[in-house]
Amino acid sequence: MSESIKNSGRKVKGYIYIIIAYTLAVIISLIVVTFINFLHPILIIFLADIAATFFIFIVSSIFKNASFYDLYWSVAPAVITIYWLFNPQTSKSIFLRQIFVLLLVLTWSIRLTYNWARQWQGLNHEDWRYANLRVEKGKFFWLFNLIGIQLMPTILVFLGCLSLYPALSIRNNSFNYIDIIAFSITLFAVIIEAAADQQLYNFIKNREDSTKIINKGLWKYSRHPNYFGEILFWWGLYLFALATEISFWWMIIGPIFITALFYILSIPLIEKRNLSRKPDYLQYKKTVSKLIPWLPKKGK
Repeated sequence: MSESIKNSGRKVKGYIYIIIAYTLAVIISLIVVTFINFLHPILIIFLADIAATFFIFIVSSIFKNASFYDLYWSVAPAVITIYWLFNPQTSKSIFLRQIFVLLLVLTWSIRLTYNWARQWQGLNHEDWRYANLRVEKGKFFWLFNLIGIQLMPTILVFLGCLSLYPALSIRNNSFNYIDIIAFSITLFAVIIEAAADQQLYNFIKNREDSTKIINKGLWKYSRHPNYFGEILFWWGLYLFALATEISFWWMIIGPIFITALFYILSIPLIEKRNLSRKPDYLQYKKTVSKLIPWLPKKGK
């Protein structure tokens, strides 16, 4: 049996484990929802979210692979959206705002999940950031895995999803100009992120030298256009909350924290790695915008 066939078999087996794990995580969250359905819908989702995260953490610990959690980022918002849309505590009527939010979140979720699936290398592969932490933290890695790799992103995504609650639960047909702006920004964000991910995927697939950098397409104008699209997506959802009722302005904490996650943590980690592995990255860094797409500076 050729090595490629063996690798394919291992990936298929890994996909099956992933599907089973996340199906069980959803079932566990539904059980939690059933027992605490007397609470406010926001608190219900938060506790169910935490319970599902703990289950994925246990599975990732069993398989000794923290990358089991990677899929959570794109799956959880879709589940939260569906729950709040069909929440028994709200009106049965569904209007244009709810339809647009549902379609945007599901499109984003399916596309991001697909992007993860086609790049995933199987259960034997762990994200380089987690692998480095595993070595660095030693016997305390389990704690960093639980808090830093899994619980913290779950809470950040939950904060980002807060904007979905008023947009999906407050039922009226007062679709207004803020909704139009929100829809336009969120759709634009999904398109930008999808295009950036596809360009990066094509580049990695066809490159002959792993030290080369992508500097074409959107990557000519931003060093992280995929992250720009991801951040913009959460700000777009926030505008839907404002369109519903201005009193939900405080939900801005969600997109603020998600922006901080990418700008303060994720981007610096990737840039540090690229600078150490790719000789051309320093010049690229000097001439191309970090996040927001902009015309490149003239190289020195």
